[in-house]
Amino acid sequence: MSPEVHRPPGGVRGRAVTALPRTARAFALDPRRRATVGLGIGAAALLLAFLLGGWRNGMISYLPAWLCLLALPAGALPVVIMVERADAWRPQPETALLETLRWLLTLMPVAALLGLPILFALPVLYPWAAGAPQSSPLAAIWFTTPFVLARVALAFTVWIALAIVFARRGGEPWGKAGRIDDGRAVLGLGLHILFGSLMAGDLVMAVSGRFQSSLSGLLLMAGWSSLALSAAILVAPPDVGPSRRRLDRLTPLAILLAIWAAMHLVQAFILRPTALTEAAAWYGARGNAQGRALALVAGAVVLLAAANTLKPGEYRARLVAALALVVQMLALAWFVTPSLRGTFALTLVDALAFVGVAGLAIGLQPLARRFFPGLLIGEAPSGPAPPPS
Repeated sequence: MSPEVHRPPGGVRGRAVTALPRTARAFALDPRRRATVGLGIGAAALLLAFLLGGWRNGMISYLPAWLCLLALPAGALPVVIMVERADAWRPQPETALLETLRWLLTLMPVAALLGLPILFALPVLYPWAAGAPQSSPLAAIWFTTPFVLARVALAFTVWIALAIVFARRGGEPWGKAGRIDDGRAVLGLGLHILFGSLMAGDLVMAVSGRFQSSLSGLLLMAGWSSLALSAAILVAPPDVGPSRRRLDRLTPLAILLAIWAAMHLVQAFILRPTALTEAAAWYGARGNAQGRALALVAGAVVLLAAANTLKPGEYRARLVAALALVVQMLALAWFVTPSLRGTFALTLVDALAFVGVAGLAIGLQPLARRFFPGLLIGEAPSGPAPPPS
Protein backbone atom coordinates (compact mmCIF):
# COMPACT_ATOMS: atom_id res chain seq x y z
CA MET A 1 0.00 0.00 0.00
CA SER A 2 1.65 3.19 -1.16
CA PRO A 3 1.05 6.47 0.68
CA GLU A 4 -1.05 9.10 -1.00
CA VAL A 5 0.61 12.13 -2.58
CA HIS A 6 -1.06 15.54 -2.38
CA ARG A 7 -0.21 18.77 -4.16
CA PRO A 8 -0.28 22.11 -2.35
CA PRO A 9 -3.75 23.69 -2.56
CA GLY A 10 -4.59 26.50 -4.96
CA GLY A 11 -2.44 25.15 -7.78
CA VAL A 12 0.76 26.55 -6.28
CA ARG A 13 3.79 24.97 -7.75
CA GLY A 14 6.11 23.22 -5.35
CA ARG A 15 7.30 19.86 -4.11
CA ALA A 16 4.73 17.14 -3.56
CA VAL A 17 3.76 16.51 0.05
CA THR A 18 3.56 12.85 1.07
CA ALA A 19 0.61 12.20 3.34
CA LEU A 20 1.08 10.10 6.46
CA PRO A 21 -0.35 6.57 6.33
CA ARG A 22 -3.89 6.54 7.71
CA THR A 23 -3.92 3.00 9.17
CA ALA A 24 -1.66 1.06 11.52
CA ARG A 25 -1.01 -1.54 8.81
CA ALA A 26 0.01 1.12 6.32
CA PHE A 27 2.28 2.69 8.93
CA ALA A 28 3.96 -0.67 9.67
CA LEU A 29 4.47 -1.45 5.97
CA ASP A 30 5.80 1.99 5.07
CA PRO A 31 9.51 1.49 4.22
CA ARG A 32 10.35 4.88 5.74
CA ARG A 33 9.12 3.67 9.15
CA ARG A 34 10.26 0.06 8.96
CA ALA A 35 13.22 0.72 11.24
CA THR A 36 11.05 2.44 13.86
CA VAL A 37 8.49 -0.39 13.81
CA GLY A 38 11.26 -2.99 14.02
CA LEU A 39 12.88 -1.33 17.02
CA GLY A 40 9.53 -1.04 18.80
CA ILE A 41 8.52 -4.64 18.21
CA GLY A 42 11.99 -5.95 19.01
CA ALA A 43 12.33 -4.03 22.27
CA ALA A 44 8.82 -5.05 23.38
CA ALA A 45 9.41 -8.73 22.58
CA LEU A 46 12.73 -8.83 24.43
CA LEU A 47 11.28 -7.02 27.42
CA LEU A 48 8.45 -9.56 27.59
CA ALA A 49 10.92 -12.44 27.20
CA PHE A 50 12.98 -11.28 30.17
CA LEU A 51 9.88 -10.56 32.24
CA LEU A 52 8.55 -14.07 31.65
CA GLY A 53 11.81 -15.98 31.83
CA GLY A 54 14.02 -13.89 34.08
CA TRP A 55 17.60 -12.88 33.37
CA ARG A 56 19.07 -16.39 33.08
CA ASN A 57 16.34 -17.98 30.94
CA GLY A 58 16.09 -14.82 28.88
CA MET A 59 19.80 -14.94 28.03
CA ILE A 60 19.63 -18.68 27.29
CA SER A 61 16.94 -17.86 24.72
CA TYR A 62 18.77 -14.77 23.48
CA LEU A 63 21.94 -16.69 22.58
CA PRO A 64 20.47 -18.96 19.83
CA ALA A 65 18.37 -16.07 18.50
CA TRP A 66 21.52 -13.97 18.17
CA LEU A 67 23.37 -16.87 16.56
CA CYS A 68 20.66 -16.99 13.87
CA LEU A 69 21.32 -13.30 13.20
CA LEU A 70 25.09 -13.84 13.13
CA ALA A 71 24.63 -16.73 10.68
CA LEU A 72 23.18 -14.41 8.03
CA PRO A 73 26.30 -12.27 7.38
CA ALA A 74 28.85 -14.84 8.56
CA GLY A 75 27.26 -17.53 6.42
CA ALA A 76 26.79 -15.27 3.40
CA LEU A 77 30.45 -14.23 3.34
CA PRO A 78 32.02 -17.47 1.99
CA VAL A 79 29.11 -17.97 -0.42
CA VAL A 80 29.60 -14.47 -1.84
CA ILE A 81 33.32 -15.12 -2.27
CA MET A 82 32.80 -18.44 -4.04
CA VAL A 83 30.00 -17.20 -6.30
CA GLU A 84 31.99 -14.08 -7.17
CA ARG A 85 34.99 -16.21 -8.14
CA ALA A 86 32.81 -18.56 -10.19
CA ASP A 87 31.21 -15.62 -12.00
CA ALA A 88 34.66 -14.27 -12.79
CA TRP A 89 35.03 -16.85 -15.52
CA ARG A 90 31.71 -16.14 -17.22
CA PRO A 91 30.77 -12.83 -18.85
CA GLN A 92 27.33 -12.65 -17.24
CA PRO A 93 25.70 -9.97 -15.10
CA GLU A 94 25.36 -10.31 -11.36
CA THR A 95 22.28 -12.21 -10.26
CA ALA A 96 19.65 -11.04 -7.78
CA LEU A 97 20.69 -13.89 -5.48
CA LEU A 98 24.27 -12.62 -5.26
CA GLU A 99 23.07 -9.05 -4.68
CA THR A 100 20.86 -10.32 -1.84
CA LEU A 101 23.77 -12.20 -0.30
CA ARG A 102 25.83 -9.00 -0.45
CA TRP A 103 22.98 -7.20 1.32
CA LEU A 104 23.12 -9.79 4.11
CA LEU A 105 26.74 -8.81 4.70
CA THR A 106 25.56 -5.39 5.86
CA LEU A 107 24.09 -7.11 8.94
CA MET A 108 27.56 -7.87 10.34
CA PRO A 109 27.84 -4.60 12.35
CA VAL A 110 24.31 -5.23 13.66
CA ALA A 111 25.29 -8.72 14.80
CA ALA A 112 28.37 -7.28 16.52
CA LEU A 113 26.29 -4.67 18.35
CA LEU A 114 23.57 -7.09 19.42
CA GLY A 115 26.22 -9.51 20.67
CA LEU A 116 27.21 -7.15 23.48
CA PRO A 117 24.57 -8.49 25.94
CA ILE A 118 26.13 -11.95 25.62
CA LEU A 119 29.48 -10.57 26.75
CA PHE A 120 27.82 -9.13 29.84
CA ALA A 121 26.20 -12.51 30.58
CA LEU A 122 29.28 -14.72 30.28
CA PRO A 123 28.90 -16.28 33.79
CA VAL A 124 25.29 -17.17 33.00
CA LEU A 125 26.02 -18.88 29.68
CA TYR A 126 29.55 -20.31 29.91
CA PRO A 127 30.79 -22.64 32.67
CA TRP A 128 34.37 -21.38 32.39
CA ALA A 129 33.20 -17.85 33.28
CA ALA A 130 31.34 -19.21 36.31
CA GLY A 131 34.52 -20.81 37.71
CA ALA A 132 34.16 -24.38 36.44
CA PRO A 133 37.44 -26.35 36.35
CA GLN A 134 39.11 -26.62 32.95
CA SER A 135 40.26 -29.81 31.25
CA SER A 136 43.88 -28.68 30.82
CA PRO A 137 46.25 -25.85 31.80
CA LEU A 138 46.04 -24.50 28.24
CA ALA A 139 42.24 -24.36 28.44
CA ALA A 140 42.50 -22.51 31.74
CA ILE A 141 44.50 -19.80 29.94
CA TRP A 142 42.48 -19.89 26.71
CA PHE A 143 39.12 -19.45 28.43
CA THR A 144 39.71 -16.34 30.50
CA THR A 145 37.54 -13.25 30.20
CA PRO A 146 40.21 -10.87 28.82
CA PHE A 147 41.43 -13.43 26.28
CA VAL A 148 37.93 -14.33 25.10
CA LEU A 149 36.87 -10.69 24.80
CA ALA A 150 40.01 -9.92 22.80
CA ARG A 151 39.34 -12.81 20.40
CA VAL A 152 35.70 -11.81 19.94
CA ALA A 153 36.64 -8.17 19.29
CA LEU A 154 39.32 -9.17 16.78
CA ALA A 155 36.99 -11.62 15.03
CA PHE A 156 34.24 -9.06 14.53
CA THR A 157 36.74 -6.44 13.41
CA VAL A 158 37.98 -8.79 10.71
CA TRP A 159 34.46 -9.92 9.79
CA ILE A 160 33.21 -6.34 9.43
CA ALA A 161 36.24 -5.45 7.29
CA LEU A 162 35.61 -8.49 5.06
CA ALA A 163 31.92 -7.62 4.82
CA ILE A 164 32.79 -4.08 3.70
CA VAL A 165 35.14 -5.45 1.06
CA PHE A 166 32.89 -8.16 -0.38
CA ALA A 167 29.57 -6.33 -0.10
CA ARG A 168 30.70 -4.20 -3.03
CA ARG A 169 30.95 -5.57 -6.51
CA GLY A 170 34.42 -6.50 -7.65
CA GLY A 171 34.09 -4.57 -10.90
CA GLU A 172 34.18 -6.61 -14.11
CA PRO A 173 36.22 -9.66 -13.05
CA TRP A 174 35.66 -11.47 -16.36
CA GLY A 175 37.60 -8.67 -18.07
CA LYS A 176 40.87 -10.34 -17.00
CA ALA A 177 39.91 -13.99 -17.37
CA GLY A 178 38.90 -14.27 -13.74
CA ARG A 179 42.28 -13.46 -12.27
CA ILE A 180 41.38 -10.13 -10.72
CA ASP A 181 41.09 -10.18 -6.93
CA ASP A 182 42.00 -13.88 -6.59
CA GLY A 183 44.29 -12.97 -3.72
CA ARG A 184 41.45 -11.12 -2.01
CA ALA A 185 39.23 -14.19 -2.30
CA VAL A 186 41.83 -16.58 -0.87
CA LEU A 187 42.68 -14.22 1.99
CA GLY A 188 39.00 -13.62 2.74
CA LEU A 189 38.17 -17.33 2.87
CA GLY A 190 41.21 -18.07 4.99
CA LEU A 191 40.41 -15.38 7.55
CA HIS A 192 36.77 -16.38 7.67
CA ILE A 193 37.59 -20.04 8.31
CA LEU A 194 40.11 -19.09 11.01
CA PHE A 195 37.88 -16.71 12.95
CA GLY A 196 34.72 -18.69 12.25
CA SER A 197 36.31 -21.73 13.86
CA LEU A 198 37.43 -19.65 16.84
CA MET A 199 33.99 -18.13 17.35
CA ALA A 200 32.29 -21.50 17.00
CA GLY A 201 34.42 -22.75 19.87
CA ASP A 202 34.22 -19.61 22.01
CA LEU A 203 30.55 -18.69 21.58
CA VAL A 204 28.80 -21.98 20.76
CA MET A 205 30.63 -25.09 21.91
CA ALA A 206 31.96 -23.45 25.09
CA VAL A 207 28.45 -23.52 26.63
CA SER A 208 28.88 -27.28 27.09
CA GLY A 209 31.90 -26.98 29.34
CA ARG A 210 34.59 -29.51 28.50
CA PHE A 211 33.14 -31.00 25.31
CA GLN A 212 34.90 -29.76 22.18
CA SER A 213 34.98 -31.41 18.77
CA SER A 214 37.45 -30.67 15.99
CA LEU A 215 34.60 -30.79 13.47
CA SER A 216 32.35 -28.36 15.31
CA GLY A 217 33.77 -25.22 13.70
CA LEU A 218 33.41 -26.45 10.12
CA LEU A 219 30.02 -27.97 10.92
CA LEU A 220 28.68 -24.72 12.30
CA MET A 221 30.07 -22.67 9.41
CA ALA A 222 28.37 -25.04 6.95
CA GLY A 223 25.14 -24.55 8.87
CA TRP A 224 25.56 -20.76 8.85
CA SER A 225 26.08 -20.73 5.09
CA SER A 226 23.07 -22.99 4.55
CA LEU A 227 20.95 -20.64 6.64
CA ALA A 228 22.19 -17.52 4.85
CA LEU A 229 21.74 -19.02 1.39
CA SER A 230 18.24 -20.22 2.31
CA ALA A 231 17.29 -16.74 3.47
CA ALA A 232 18.72 -15.19 0.30
CA ILE A 233 16.77 -17.61 -1.93
CA LEU A 234 13.56 -16.66 -0.14
CA VAL A 235 14.20 -12.90 -0.33
CA ALA A 236 15.86 -12.52 -3.74
CA PRO A 237 13.50 -11.58 -6.60
CA PRO A 238 13.53 -13.64 -9.81
CA ASP A 239 16.28 -12.78 -12.23
CA VAL A 240 15.48 -10.99 -15.46
CA GLY A 241 17.37 -10.49 -18.70
CA PRO A 242 20.56 -12.48 -19.29
CA SER A 243 20.72 -13.54 -15.63
CA ARG A 244 17.48 -15.46 -16.06
CA ARG A 245 19.45 -18.25 -17.71
CA ARG A 246 20.85 -19.09 -14.29
CA LEU A 247 17.74 -20.31 -12.51
CA ASP A 248 19.35 -23.13 -10.54
CA ARG A 249 19.57 -21.68 -7.06
CA LEU A 250 18.89 -25.02 -5.40
CA THR A 251 22.07 -26.94 -6.28
CA PRO A 252 24.47 -24.88 -4.11
CA LEU A 253 22.01 -25.10 -1.20
CA ALA A 254 21.70 -28.87 -1.65
CA ILE A 255 25.50 -29.19 -1.65
CA LEU A 256 25.83 -27.14 1.54
CA LEU A 257 23.10 -29.15 3.25
CA ALA A 258 24.75 -32.42 2.21
CA ILE A 259 28.12 -31.28 3.59
CA TRP A 260 26.46 -30.16 6.82
CA ALA A 261 24.60 -33.47 7.23
CA ALA A 262 27.70 -35.54 6.41
CA MET A 263 29.78 -33.77 9.07
CA HIS A 264 26.97 -34.27 11.59
CA LEU A 265 26.93 -38.00 10.83
CA VAL A 266 30.71 -38.33 11.03
CA GLN A 267 30.84 -36.51 14.36
CA ALA A 268 27.92 -38.50 15.78
CA PHE A 269 29.31 -41.88 14.71
CA ILE A 270 32.74 -41.08 16.09
CA LEU A 271 31.67 -39.62 19.42
CA ARG A 272 28.26 -41.07 20.29
CA PRO A 273 29.37 -44.64 21.09
CA THR A 274 31.95 -43.40 23.55
CA ALA A 275 30.48 -44.11 26.96
CA LEU A 276 31.04 -42.17 30.16
CA THR A 277 32.54 -39.15 28.42
CA GLU A 278 31.57 -35.54 27.88
CA ALA A 279 30.60 -36.46 24.31
CA ALA A 280 28.09 -39.05 25.49
CA ALA A 281 26.57 -36.55 27.92
CA TRP A 282 26.45 -33.90 25.19
CA TYR A 283 24.53 -36.13 22.80
CA GLY A 284 22.43 -37.54 25.62
CA ALA A 285 21.05 -34.09 26.44
CA ARG A 286 19.91 -33.83 22.81
CA GLY A 287 18.49 -37.32 22.45
CA ASN A 288 14.95 -36.63 23.64
CA ALA A 289 11.86 -36.82 21.42
CA GLN A 290 12.22 -33.27 20.11
CA GLY A 291 15.89 -33.76 19.33
CA ARG A 292 15.24 -37.00 17.42
CA ALA A 293 12.35 -35.39 15.54
CA LEU A 294 14.60 -32.51 14.48
CA ALA A 295 17.21 -34.99 13.23
CA LEU A 296 14.60 -36.86 11.16
CA VAL A 297 13.17 -33.64 9.69
CA ALA A 298 16.66 -32.37 8.89
CA GLY A 299 17.49 -35.59 7.08
CA ALA A 300 14.26 -35.39 5.11
CA VAL A 301 15.03 -31.79 4.06
CA VAL A 302 18.52 -32.78 2.89
CA LEU A 303 17.07 -35.62 0.80
CA LEU A 304 14.33 -33.33 -0.56
CA ALA A 305 16.92 -30.77 -1.61
CA ALA A 306 19.01 -33.43 -3.36
CA ALA A 307 15.98 -34.90 -5.14
CA ASN A 308 14.76 -31.53 -6.40
CA THR A 309 18.09 -30.74 -8.04
CA LEU A 310 17.06 -33.23 -10.73
CA LYS A 311 14.34 -30.82 -11.81
CA PRO A 312 15.13 -27.40 -10.35
CA GLY A 313 12.64 -24.56 -10.39
CA GLU A 314 11.93 -21.33 -8.60
CA TYR A 315 9.04 -22.56 -6.47
CA ARG A 316 10.79 -25.81 -5.54
CA ALA A 317 13.88 -23.87 -4.55
CA ARG A 318 11.87 -21.52 -2.35
CA LEU A 319 10.07 -24.43 -0.66
CA VAL A 320 13.29 -26.24 0.13
CA ALA A 321 14.91 -22.98 1.26
CA ALA A 322 12.05 -22.27 3.67
CA LEU A 323 12.32 -25.74 5.20
CA ALA A 324 16.12 -25.52 5.39
CA LEU A 325 15.92 -22.11 7.04
CA VAL A 326 13.67 -23.44 9.82
CA VAL A 327 15.85 -26.53 10.30
CA GLN A 328 19.05 -24.49 10.57
CA MET A 329 17.53 -22.05 13.07
CA LEU A 330 16.35 -24.96 15.22
CA ALA A 331 19.76 -26.61 14.83
CA LEU A 332 21.47 -23.58 16.37
CA ALA A 333 19.14 -23.83 19.36
CA TRP A 334 19.88 -27.59 19.45
CA PHE A 335 23.58 -26.80 19.76
CA VAL A 336 23.41 -24.47 22.76
CA THR A 337 20.21 -24.73 24.81
CA PRO A 338 20.47 -28.40 25.95
CA SER A 339 23.82 -27.71 27.61
CA LEU A 340 22.16 -24.97 29.66
CA ARG A 341 18.76 -26.58 30.27
CA GLY A 342 19.67 -30.24 30.35
CA THR A 343 17.45 -31.13 27.39
CA PHE A 344 16.34 -29.82 24.01
CA ALA A 345 13.01 -28.00 24.26
CA LEU A 346 11.59 -24.88 22.67
CA THR A 347 9.73 -22.38 24.83
CA LEU A 348 7.69 -19.22 24.45
CA VAL A 349 10.66 -17.24 25.72
CA ASP A 350 12.71 -18.64 22.82
CA ALA A 351 10.14 -17.39 20.30
CA LEU A 352 9.98 -13.96 21.94
CA ALA A 353 13.78 -13.67 21.94
CA PHE A 354 13.89 -14.52 18.24
CA VAL A 355 11.24 -11.89 17.43
CA GLY A 356 13.11 -9.39 19.59
CA VAL A 357 16.47 -9.93 17.93
CA ALA A 358 14.88 -9.88 14.45
CA GLY A 359 13.06 -6.63 15.22
CA LEU A 360 16.16 -4.92 16.57
CA ALA A 361 18.17 -6.08 13.56
CA ILE A 362 15.61 -4.57 11.19
CA GLY A 363 15.67 -1.34 13.16
CA LEU A 364 19.46 -1.07 13.31
CA GLN A 365 20.25 -2.15 9.75
CA PRO A 366 19.84 1.35 8.24
CA LEU A 367 22.43 2.65 10.70
CA ALA A 368 24.77 -0.23 9.86
CA ARG A 369 24.64 0.73 6.19
CA ARG A 370 26.85 3.70 7.08
CA PHE A 371 29.73 1.21 7.30
CA PHE A 372 29.23 0.54 3.59
CA PRO A 373 29.65 3.89 1.78
CA GLY A 374 28.72 3.94 -1.88
CA LEU A 375 27.07 0.53 -1.72
CA LEU A 376 24.64 -0.09 -4.58
CA ILE A 377 22.86 -3.13 -3.19
CA GLY A 378 19.29 -3.20 -4.38
CA GLU A 379 19.87 -0.24 -6.69
CA ALA A 380 20.39 -0.10 -10.43
CA PRO A 381 24.06 0.23 -11.37
CA SER A 382 24.99 3.67 -12.46
CA GLY A 383 25.33 4.19 -16.21
CA PRO A 384 25.81 7.11 -18.54
CA ALA A 385 23.86 10.20 -17.66
CA PRO A 386 20.63 10.67 -19.64
CA PRO A 387 20.60 13.44 -22.22
CA PRO A 388 19.13 16.72 -20.99
CA SER A 389 15.49 17.24 -21.83
